[in-house]
Amino acid sequence: MNGPHDLGGMHGFGPVAPERERDEPVFHAPWEGRALALTLAVGALGHWNIDRSRHTRESLPPAVYLGSSYYEIWTSGLEQLLREEGLVGDDELRAGRSLRDPAPTRRPPLPGADAAGSLTARSTYERPAPHPARFAVGDRVRAVNVHVAGHTRLPRYVRGHAGTVESVRGVFVFPDANAHGHGPDPQWCYTVVFEANELWGASADPRSTVSVDAFEPYLEPSS
Repeated sequence: MNGPHDLGGMHGFGPVAPERERDEPVFHAPWEGRALALTLAVGALGHWNIDRSRHTRESLPPAVYLGSSYYEIWTSGLEQLLREEGLVGDDELRAGRSLRDPAPTRRPPLPGADAAGSLTARSTYERPAPHPARFAVGDRVRAVNVHVAGHTRLPRYVRGHAGTVESVRGVFVFPDANAHGHGPDPQWCYTVVFEANELWGASADPRSTVSVDAFEPYLEPSS
């Protein structure tokens, strides 16, 4: 899916500023902390996984996505997931409160005492290899030129372009399948380095490169 989040090389958005905000707080407003807490608490009910939640945020209409702050995007995505799962109705979102008995959930609510542990818990998405890696360090590969209807982690700006495998990262849950309820479908992942002029043309800085972590289905051999 070509979503509004995929901005690499898009006209009109300017360069990525390398400077961080000085003394940046964790949250810029109290509601941002509540947005994070609510997202974690509802996610713990077991109705979706991290890939589906990311896909939902990236599927927001471009005007909504580009006109929203980071945590506004999170809350808009969460509202959409709640609607899709029948956990909240549009009338309740408009009212800002429950208007009927709560719908049953797949898991019990997350106890407050467990919230801190849930926030700091580290999940692993690494999986056993289903087959030997197709590519090795130093191989020339080309990112497939596809525009899938569903979720993908292949950046639009590298599709159809050739690069070199710099590292074989291992086998991980494949987001393209996991986001749509098709299971983990483990796939090899590689770091592929693209020359800037391969991506942006002769006017690009010849000294620059772009490194992309790409799953095996995104790649094909290149001469």
